[in-house]
Amino acid sequence: MTVPNISLEFFPPQNLQASFRLWDTVQTLAPLGPRFVSVTYGAGGTTRDLTRDAVATLHKSSGLNVAAHLTCVNATRQETLEIASGFAKAGVSEIVALRGDPPKGSAGFEPHPDGFANSVELIEALSQTGDFTIRVGAYPDKHPEAADSQADIDWLKRKIDAGASEALTQFFFEPETFLRFRDNCVKAGIDAPIIPGILPIENWKGARNFARRCGTEIPAWVDEAFAKAERDGRTDLLATAICTELCSDLIDEGVDSLHFYTLNRPELTRDVCHALGVTPRVALENVA
Repeated sequence: MTVPNISLEFFPPQNLQASFRLWDTVQTLAPLGPRFVSVTYGAGGTTRDLTRDAVATLHKSSGLNVAAHLTCVNATRQETLEIASGFAKAGVSEIVALRGDPPKGSAGFEPHPDGFANSVELIEALSQTGDFTIRVGAYPDKHPEAADSQADIDWLKRKIDAGASEALTQFFFEPETFLRFRDNCVKAGIDAPIIPGILPIENWKGARNFARRCGTEIPAWVDEAFAKAERDGRTDLLATAICTELCSDLIDEGVDSLHFYTLNRPELTRDVCHALGVTPRVALENVA
């Protein structure tokens, strides 16, 4: 089996305990040699400053290639581009450009009166700076706000044409979901790499709720398997097996890169990567 390239997503810590968890996660996973790691934005841009600080610290201290998430939510064009400029000045040259989730409790996304109306406008502006490699989101299952699956593919093509070089997908549960999406993207003329997003399931109830919110289809067999595993106290074993099999099936179909949503809990991601042949390369140094 081909050993895949990996990348990792973290979220910014919101308190001291969470900071220690993030650094523990980084120390555990950095030796696997990820292509890059990304740091998320909270809904409604609520973690903007935390994201900026986490990105700067990781870039300076970890030796990893760090990508910053950047969204259109609750900020003017000038404010958003100033944040991007700050990343560039700090030596961060990779951005995951997203529309962003609306603030919790709101009816939906509302552009700032002086802000970017959508992710395509943000990507175009970032591309014009010439400072960044830009990645974007993609949806193998229909986005909750999309008219249909083809609309998701059409919108992804617009984002690639606007200057993005790679897409990272929302997580999914069955390989066919991604493979069907990949084939349809090729038919639509999208030639940029599309990297499957992988969610090792630490907590099935939380993962199921997240899947429902973002439109990810939940196969009945997964629900039934976790219900049984919870009764038997074997959820970690099941999660590792399901995730490893999903990744292995994708690799068998020619996928050479995987993007893991770590949720700042490294053990399952580490175990799955080891099962796929992704083993430690170098020791991480200089992390507080």
